[in-house]
Amino acid sequence: MRKFIRTTVCFSVISAAFLAGGTFMKAVSADADYDSLRRFSQVLDIVEQYYVEDVKQPKLIDGALKGMLQGLDPHSTMMDKDEFKQMQETNVGKFSGIGVEITTANGLVTVVSPIEDTPAYKAGIKAGDQILSIDGKFTDQMTLSEAATLMRGKKGTELTLLVLHKNSAKPVTIKLKRDDIPYITVKAKELEEGYHWIRLTRFSENTSDDLRKELNKATKKGNIKGIILDMRNNPGGLVDQAIKISDMFLGDGLVMSMRGRDGNDQVEYTAQNQKDDIKAPLVVLVNAGSASASEIVAGALSDRKRALIVGEKTFGKGSVQNVIPLPDGTGLKLTVALYYTPSGKSIQAEGITPDFEVLWENSRDNKDEDALSVREKDLTRHLETGNNAKEKKAIQDKEAKELLRLDNQLRVALQLVKSLPTIQKIK
Repeated sequence: MRKFIRTTVCFSVISAAFLAGGTFMKAVSADADYDSLRRFSQVLDIVEQYYVEDVKQPKLIDGALKGMLQGLDPHSTMMDKDEFKQMQETNVGKFSGIGVEITTANGLVTVVSPIEDTPAYKAGIKAGDQILSIDGKFTDQMTLSEAATLMRGKKGTELTLLVLHKNSAKPVTIKLKRDDIPYITVKAKELEEGYHWIRLTRFSENTSDDLRKELNKATKKGNIKGIILDMRNNPGGLVDQAIKISDMFLGDGLVMSMRGRDGNDQVEYTAQNQKDDIKAPLVVLVNAGSASASEIVAGALSDRKRALIVGEKTFGKGSVQNVIPLPDGTGLKLTVALYYTPSGKSIQAEGITPDFEVLWENSRDNKDEDALSVREKDLTRHLETGNNAKEKKAIQDKEAKELLRLDNQLRVALQLVKSLPTIQKIK
């Protein structure tokens, strides 16, 4: 697989050397560039001299850089030292906060997805909700980095959000306590003999390794009859992890491509045949909270006719950001490309449309239960109580039945994955 790495920024200065023939347009362009820089310098000087408060030049420059990047798209940003450190911690999967992935929509901070078993998730914050203020500070003029920084903090500290739930007319105040955000991104359960549910909560550094471990465990139990890959409310993460995970279910062939500013500047990522490729029938579960890397995986498996996509239309984030560390410890996150599924489709603002649309339904007899929540018993290496194998199997079977009872989308996915061998033969 080829890797798309562009972490070097080249700064060029326009030369004043003009050659004979064909130089007039270059001269005009250079003059226009210098006019813009001159105007910036004049405004900077005026603000420094006459603004009502004494503002130091570094603060003004930092604000100008952030404003420049914020004006490009919702995902490009300038990060100060603390923000850059927090971003790195997120990719590793260890930080404290409330547990939401955010973007901007119509100038408002909007939830892409809550992270499972976090304060935000437990408080009922969902994909599409708008965060209007954080501790009394309105977010309409904030960058995403600023909003994220305000929501993070020491474990146990309190935070108040003003939230407008999706399809609601009146905002509500939600009080939360920050907590450690869980870094376990893969959990699994055998729903019926040979049929495995594998949930990915986000794409961090170790997600593909953890998924491989779960797949190996499933293989050791016996023949895998079918897999449900659940990426609902998965906000994405590292692109290389999406490529590796797609590769586990594909033979050789295209997984995705990226195209930068120049349409000819295309990088393709391909899968490789591996001995441990999983060839069992596959269903992928998605919803409006499935974004970015989740959509790469769903798009690849769908276009390659490897899986049925079930659930609801995905979020539609099809842009790629490179993180560029700067010498002073700050960082730049810049949108450098759009990614495309194997069929050449861009997901940007479009999303992945499922093969079978199944809307989520709350369980009528237990509305407070959420089938997607993570509990202690779901965690890898959780403490056992000493039950013997037979008792443990009975408990696992009961848990699987309860999971299916509470989750209508999962029930449909299980029915479909059991039918896939027959469907594929008909095709």
